[in-house]
This record gives sequence, C-alpha cells and structure tokens, in this order.
Amino acid sequence: MSTVPEKFKAFRIHKNDKTISSGFEQISLDDLTAGEVVIKVAYSDINYKDALAATGKGRILRTYPLVGGIDLSGVVISSEDSRFHAGDKVLVCGAQLSELYDGGYSEYARVKADSLVNLPVGMSLRDVMALGTAGYTAALAIQRMEDNGQIPERGPIVVTGATGGVGSFSINMLANIGYEVIAFTGKTEQEPYLKALGASQLINRNDIEMGTKPLETAQWGGAIDNVGGDTLAWLTRTTNVWGNIASIGLAGGFKLESTVMPFILRGVSLLGINSVEMPLSVRAQGWKRLASDLKPTQLDLIAPTTIKFAELPNAFDAYVDGTVTGRTVVEIDASLD
Repeated sequence: MSTVPEKFKAFRIHKNDKTISSGFEQISLDDLTAGEVVIKVAYSDINYKDALAATGKGRILRTYPLVGGIDLSGVVISSEDSRFHAGDKVLVCGAQLSELYDGGYSEYARVKADSLVNLPVGMSLRDVMALGTAGYTAALAIQRMEDNGQIPERGPIVVTGATGGVGSFSINMLANIGYEVIAFTGKTEQEPYLKALGASQLINRNDIEMGTKPLETAQWGGAIDNVGGDTLAWLTRTTNVWGNIASIGLAGGFKLESTVMPFILRGVSLLGINSVEMPLSVRAQGWKRLASDLKPTQLDLIAPTTIKFAELPNAFDAYVDGTVTGRTVVEIDASLD
C-alpha cells in the first residue's frame, strides 16, 4: 500500500466566535483526531447532518475544527489494531465522525478501530456509501422490530418521511422481506418513485385527521417513524396489538405527547433507534444483513447521484433547502474500488 503524503486535501469546518466557515484545505495526518487505523478514502456521501454542519445551519459539531462527513469507505493504509491490516477494504458510518472526530471528506482518514466494519462480501466501496448511515439506520430499525417479534402477518408497516433516505430504504427493504408497506408523505407527486420501491399505497399526511383520543382505530402492524412530534404520537394511538414503532427522526418535532394507553392496552412497543453508539457486533450484524436479505433491490433509484470531491462545497444548500431527491455519493478515489 501507498504511504500517506505529507499534505492531502480535506473539507474542514471551523468556528470563529459564532461564525461557521468551511472549505477545502491541505492538512497532514497529525492534524487529524486520534485513531488506530489510517484509511485512504474512496467514497463518502451527503446526509442532512452533513449539510447542516458544513453550512452552519445546525450545530452538529461538538468540537472545532473538524473534517466533515459522517460516513466513509476506503482501504486501510496502516493499523495499530490486530483486527485490521493494510489492504483491507472497510467502512465507517456514523460513529460520531464530523461530530467529535474527523470525518470522511478527506483523501485520508484516521479512525478508531471500534468504529470500523469490513466491507461486506458482494458489496463495493461505492455501494456501502450509497447506503451510508441512512441505509444502515433503516436496517437497524427493521432488525430491532424483528427482534421484538414483528412479523408480516401482524399487518402493514407504515413508514413516515417516506421520500427521505431512511424512509426510502425502509420501504424497499421491508417490501423485499414480505411486508406490506404504506408510505406516509406530503410529497404525493413522488407516488411513482415510492411504489417502485415497494409501497403498496400512499397516505397524504396533509389529509390526515389525527384525532385526540388516547386510542384511535388500529390500522398498522407497526411503523418506522422519521418525523416525531404529533405524527409519532398519532402512530402510538393507531398501531395494532403487539406492534412495534421504530423512532428515528424528529423532523416534525422532538416532543411526544401521548398516554400509557397504547402500551398497556395494546402492548405497543416504542423502540428508539440510535445508529451511532452501539457495540461493534451489532454494527457488523447490521451490515451483514444489508449484504444479504436486507440488501436493497433499488439502490440506484434511491442513490442516483455521484459527485466528484471538488463539487462537494456546492452540494450542501440543496439539502438544507429540501430540494434534493435521492442520496448523493461523493467520489474521492474511485480507483480503490
């Protein structure tokens, strides 16, 4: 394997007083946060959190300066941990990159060994960044629901925030393993896209009267919720007996106003999904399933765009504005794949 050059290109985020600035810089390995494994980066991706961090529209970083990018894939250059060796193809998703540690928007990265996963058999370095944290989070939600007894025979699964990355992957994965899936969205013009992923029908969130009773008519076997707030409260009131709700996002608000009635009268379970802090064994199992029964069949439809590293600074505003359709992969060194 090659050695790390004295200087290399990275997209770094700074804070000066209350002002956030970001851009490309030439940095050295010594500028990176500590870690046991050095990686030559092949690909990263763009998540909503990445856009908030880079533009300063959200306070994602807990320390400055940091290299942006919460995900990366690439090839190990050197390792102080016996689990990884030079030449290994690996990935990191979440693991507090671009929050506490330098992230994937760099030609080289240095990461903690406990955050690394070997590239799953049958997947490319680009494939895993097309999935990224969004795909992994969807898989983790499904895995936790199944661990808690979710089966297709209990009824359809409703997915909120259906056109987003987690929502899109959830629909495709659930449909592929035998669930009926209902897409809950305000973007009804995306019906052809959502049905191509496997949704049997759409619910227009703008047409829903959520009611105020402690329990409403039970409609779903379970739910994957990316919205939170009033929508999540409504899901607790409308999920059927022994159904599971995986709570992932808070686009609609962080407060949850509910009662204990769905939990003690219907046995509904509310499962919190944290895709960052987890044992390495759980992380590895999730990626194993993403390479097997949960492997999306519509990956190119969900992640249709690849941009060059140099194009990265101009890509964030569209994410903040909500005008992006599908996921974006960032190509840093495709020759490694």
